[in-house]
Amino acid sequence: MNIKKMMKQMQALQEKMAQSQEEFNNKEFEITAGGGAVKITILGSFEIKNIEIDADAITPDDKEGLEDLMVSAFNQAIQKVKEELNNETSKVMGSVGLPSGIPGLGL
Repeated sequence: MNIKKMMKQMQALQEKMAQSQEEFNNKEFEITAGGGAVKITILGSFEIKNIEIDADAITPDDKEGLEDLMVSAFNQAIQKVKEELNNETSKVMGSVGLPSGIPGLGL
């Protein structure tokens, strides 16, 4: 393999990854749980931007139910960002002719 070509590919990959990462970090994802009782907006950087809880989901006698909904919503939000990050990584890697996925990171 031509070392200059490989170096160019790596440089192109670094540039694309940096640009893609910046864009992805600011991308918003909305996840709902409990039929819309809880809605979470999360950024690609895994930062929670907003949480909305339907007033009907707030009942003093069902604190545990709301807590379960929150856990479910957060887990779904994290999983969604991971899946989207994997998709974006695969696109960038493929665009410069490299295999997609990152071994050991589940991506």
